[in-house]
Amino acid sequence: EIEGYRFWKQGFWQTHLGDMRYHISALYVVDLNRFRAIGAGDELRVVYSQLSRDPNSLANLDQDLPNYAQHSVPIFSLPQEWLWCETWCSNSSKVKAKTIDLCNNPMTKEPKLDQARRIIGEWEELDKTISSLE
Repeated sequence: EIEGYRFWKQGFWQTHLGDMRYHISALYVVDLNRFRAIGAGDELRVVYSQLSRDPNSLANLDQDLPNYAQHSVPIFSLPQEWLWCETWCSNSSKVKAKTIDLCNNPMTKEPKLDQARRIIGEWEELDKTISSLE
């Protein structure tokens, strides 16, 4: 049912990526020595500068920029449990989640705080604790 929302499997992204995959995770582990050695920071700045001229580009900066630039700055996805998202991951895999992404669900458009209350059992207690500190 969510397959139709996988925008990277059609149009611009399908053409741009070819056989490469679109990495939907916004969580990255970076080998800083390698990052610096290949000039990745400079390359990402150049790509960002080019893409930012178009108001329709970089709608999801944390995903679009590295995915667009992966021809020159390679990226690899972490295993799913590192960033579990209800929209794209199975409910049975949630027990292995190391982090939970309250990602947008294009079918429900449920607000993030409502998602947090529903998905994260400890949310209400944590929210009360933080509110009491204000």
